[in-house]
Amino acid sequence: MKTGQKILKPPLIEGVVVKQLKAIPDGRGKLMEILRSDDEIFERFGQAYVTVCKPRVVKGWHYHKAQVDHFVCLQGKAKVVLYDPRAHSKTYQAINEFAIGWENPLLIKIPTLVYHGFTALGNQEAMILNIPTEVYHHSKPDEFRADPFAREIPYDWGDVDRNVSR
Repeated sequence: MKTGQKILKPPLIEGVVVKQLKAIPDGRGKLMEILRSDDEIFERFGQAYVTVCKPRVVKGWHYHKAQVDHFVCLQGKAKVVLYDPRAHSKTYQAINEFAIGWENPLLIKIPTLVYHGFTALGNQEAMILNIPTEVYHHSKPDEFRADPFAREIPYDWGDVDRNVSR
């Protein structure tokens, strides 16, 4: 583990790891390390991509069977929500909710089989950087979706646009 790295521990969903990030300012702006190959939470690199969510829109629910995600919010503020549907898990049916952005810089490691989704907080778009452990296969995606308002997942996204969210 890198010196000075803070890893948050339970009551997180089993397999979820949260790394507290630190913005390092100087006269030109700021820098923030996100994920290093010598981090305790690093497994492997698949690819890196960004996704943007508009205010009042939910991107979720989905999970992966092979891929582990690593989310960080680069712009705006995001509410990231996780749900554990794994009957064998110690945290079966637990929900974790995180408000992340530059004011609360966190890297969230999301294990396989855990549902996750996010929405922008406030009136600004939220940009999420994901560094998954696997590459995306367009012909056979490792992505399994559920309606963001499915009754099987006991979470209320609040005042969002149900027509656009998915």
